[in-house]
Amino acid sequence: MLIANNISKSFAGVQALSSVHLSLQPGMVHAIIGENGAGKSTLMKILSGVIHNYEGQIVLNEKPVQFNSTRDAEAAGIAMIHQELNLVPQLSIAENIFLGREITDSFGMLADKTMHERSVELLARVGLGVDPATKVETLKVGQQQLVEIAKALHTKASIIIMDEPTSALSDTEIATLFTCIHELTAAGATIVYISHKLQELYTIANTYVVLRDGVTVARGDMKDIAEADLIAQMSGRNTKNEKINTTKKFDTVLLEVDDLYLKHATLPNKNLLSSISFKVYQGEILGIYGLMGAGRTELMECLFGLHPKRSSGSIVVAGKKLNITSPTAAIAAGMALVPEDRKTEGLLLDNTVRSNMSLTVLDTLEKLGLYIDTKSEKELSKKFISELSIKTASDTTLAKNLSGGNQQKIVLAKWLATHPTLLLLDEPTRGIDVNAKAEIYALIKSLAVKGLSVVLVSSEIPEIMAVSDRVLVMANGKLTANMPISEANESLLLMKAL
Repeated sequence: MLIANNISKSFAGVQALSSVHLSLQPGMVHAIIGENGAGKSTLMKILSGVIHNYEGQIVLNEKPVQFNSTRDAEAAGIAMIHQELNLVPQLSIAENIFLGREITDSFGMLADKTMHERSVELLARVGLGVDPATKVETLKVGQQQLVEIAKALHTKASIIIMDEPTSALSDTEIATLFTCIHELTAAGATIVYISHKLQELYTIANTYVVLRDGVTVARGDMKDIAEADLIAQMSGRNTKNEKINTTKKFDTVLLEVDDLYLKHATLPNKNLLSSISFKVYQGEILGIYGLMGAGRTELMECLFGLHPKRSSGSIVVAGKKLNITSPTAAIAAGMALVPEDRKTEGLLLDNTVRSNMSLTVLDTLEKLGLYIDTKSEKELSKKFISELSIKTASDTTLAKNLSGGNQQKIVLAKWLATHPTLLLLDEPTRGIDVNAKAEIYALIKSLAVKGLSVVLVSSEIPEIMAVSDRVLVMANGKLTANMPISEANESLLLMKAL
């Protein structure tokens, strides 16, 4: 259906792609695999018309094509679901789905009823039971991801590119998406699928292409390659993620939460969190597992002082009862929060690596309250670039130009600069590759060994099992389990989360 021949692309002298070849067959799911920065997204942006200045040739249905815009690509039957969501927050779900493709009546007026009805059908296909009139800005990240998928389905494209489509989805939503993909391929559509979740690829993909440093290093059928070999092809090295030592004993309580409640923002009789009580010990990694909507993010936000008017309960840190009414108070108490969405909540993308790292400690870097001590700021960024192995040309590189894994390391560095005693991590490896995950896991474990307490929220059970000393499970805003990791297994965690 599509052939990309000798595709090359460079940015400011950096070679992002070099003579990459790709062949897409109808009715199949093609996995594009590689570490962050391997060139996957650049290649997909070329195929979908986002990038149109490149070397090489694209042949679609045996005819050479040149897309000068995403509209050109969509007209040719190619749609892309971006990892970074392209939705307008202030518009409704229906308005986003039909944006630029509005349905009008014979008088040229918007056919709102028709678009609403069609939106209901599309949302049903992706398993999202939300009114299409709902504003996108009120949706969770995972729900927005489903809207993005519904939007792509509306185009009726013959080639659909999915860049990390399940990064914020629950297991139930992923199953619904896979059913949808099977229906599309059965009808002859081609799916290009990018994901760092390798087990997911073995479930859904027919073929694979591995990119490393902008070059094609392997291709074949998914069924013919073992996971360890695939990881080795991606990284050029073998990566082994050691399971955490489960024999450690913890004696000193650092955080004690008792009877924590969080009221709904608009529904006075509904609680988002109810009667949450737990402890975190010094040097412990506490995993929190739950499906989307369980209240995990809301719990992290409450601990960090983001909902003081709607929350109640007792929070004790290092034996001192706190009245955490703002993030400033939480930071003063030794807390740090790495949020779920690093791009909108964790980083200033148009700022440099250096300025992002120093954001949390500007008060210690300022001179006479008039200017920042540049020398000290440079020393700070140099320290964390080295310690966290951040891949960047320099500390003056803009954060938006780094891969997802390196962006996440910048967020971690920003908070580690405050010397916290409690690190709250909300989906810390969402959308980053398997090797970057292993590096972050190793970092988390090393911090815990040094005495830092970590609360890790994750929707990936293997992540919880690999990193945690103990695990809490949440469902519908309540705690349903609290167990040492040695007693946990996938089926038990899933059962408690339902």
